[in-house]
Amino acid sequence: MYRNVFSEIGISDADVRKRLQETAKTIFYGSDEERLYYPVGDDMGYITDTGNLDVRTEGMSYGMMFCVQLGWKEEFDRLWKWAKTYMWMQDGENEGYFAWSCGTGGTKNSNGPAPDGEEYFAMALFFASHRWGDGEGIFAYEKEARAILRACLHKGQNGRVGTPMWNLENHQILFVPGIDFTDPSYHLPHFYELFSQWADEEDRPFWKEAAKVSREYLIKACHPVTGLNAEYAEFDGSPMSRKLPWSNDRHDWFFSDSYRTVANIGLDYVWFGTDIGQCVAADRQQRFLADEARKGSYSIYEVDGTPVGDSVLHPVAIIATTAQSVLAAWNDTSKEWVERFWNTPLRTGTRRYYDNCLYLFAMLALSGEYRIW
Repeated sequence: MYRNVFSEIGISDADVRKRLQETAKTIFYGSDEERLYYPVGDDMGYITDTGNLDVRTEGMSYGMMFCVQLGWKEEFDRLWKWAKTYMWMQDGENEGYFAWSCGTGGTKNSNGPAPDGEEYFAMALFFASHRWGDGEGIFAYEKEARAILRACLHKGQNGRVGTPMWNLENHQILFVPGIDFTDPSYHLPHFYELFSQWADEEDRPFWKEAAKVSREYLIKACHPVTGLNAEYAEFDGSPMSRKLPWSNDRHDWFFSDSYRTVANIGLDYVWFGTDIGQCVAADRQQRFLADEARKGSYSIYEVDGTPVGDSVLHPVAIIATTAQSVLAAWNDTSKEWVERFWNTPLRTGTRRYYDNCLYLFAMLALSGEYRIW
């Protein structure tokens, strides 16, 4: 079920195991130019976004997923306690959600949540419950996971204030609660399949339908020639080009968030083997970016492949996620992508956070160690 693609192209199992452990240890315990993880006191810790100097639910939930896959219970519990202590909101409109950004001292930078954090928190907690068993209080992992998913779907109902994180009519995850568009890289049908087995029983049909809808959505969101997708997109899959009230930035092109989408498609296919047409996006993206990769440079692109000309912020992330996409589609560029990733070092410096998180996910997935627990 879980492919070791590195082994398939001739890299020894011993070298793969060594590289995976070295990658994880560097990200968690490397030098100040390398690490993302910072222990706090005797029982907490956080993952920092080194480019923005804050702590995000994205990174915290990613860190928890890394730890449960690696078997690092102490670090998992430290991250979870920090998130529950500082990020979780106990009252107000967003009660039950997590503040998407906090300072490294724990002060909330915003009281708004980001749904990708919640879905990763829930999945990591379910896996922790199954791998290590449930503890007491906040370490009753399954109970905590179910509570997160309950909030995601039932805010605004039965006297609860706030807004759900999914559009309850079309089953699509929202960019933020209450907004009328989505982010293709937030669509994780492989998580929803498992939520349909482990969430509150009344919500299981919703999650089963969400898995189906997300796979159908990814077909529409990825360009039919290049396989590229926009950062934010409308519910019909077209790039979201409307001006946002909080930003003048564009989000209708292939840029940072976008890179995760084909990696997610790859992992979904490994876990469930379901392809209704979404896997072809991985094939198309590998082929489209192959020439750019051989030149050693990447651009920001319109989804049709037109280069905008600006340099990308996260070139290592492009390599890592495109390499991970070979799990969904193998073509005459795929081995080249895996070799390119293997030969690419972790990024150092201020922009390393996003690149190296996606790097570790790719290492886990391509070595066959990103598993259902």
